[in-house]
Amino acid sequence: MSLNRANVVQLIPCQNATSTVTGTGVDVHSYTGTVQVVLASSVFGGTTPTCNVKLQDSPDNSAWSDISGATFTEVTDASDLTEMIALKVNEQAKYIRAVATLAGTSPDGNVAVVAVGELQAGRNASQTI
Repeated sequence: MSLNRANVVQLIPCQNATSTVTGTGVDVHSYTGTVQVVLASSVFGGTTPTCNVKLQDSPDNSAWSDISGATFTEVTDASDLTEMIALKVNEQAKYIRAVATLAGTSPDGNVAVVAVGELQAGRNASQTI
């Protein structure tokens, strides 16, 4: 990856989550090669809390489908998690987003999802959001 074209974009901004969080769609066709999607999460509080994060894609930033194999390891009250999934840009619809589904009684924890990729030549970060 060329560092002068590397770009980091937030799919789910770092936040304390207490209910399901649906991120904003990001145009991945502005990137080349592979986009690395990183989940960073704390241990969750509450009674039997879980946080399941998956990636979805969409051709129009409106109708969303789960991306096969793009589900992170479940976060619980027993473990925090940092994990990465690689997505080949040419195998995805135009937009991707992350969805963090929380369950249990009063789930409470920090979660963030970012995508790191190389912008196509002639593109800049303002053209990808």
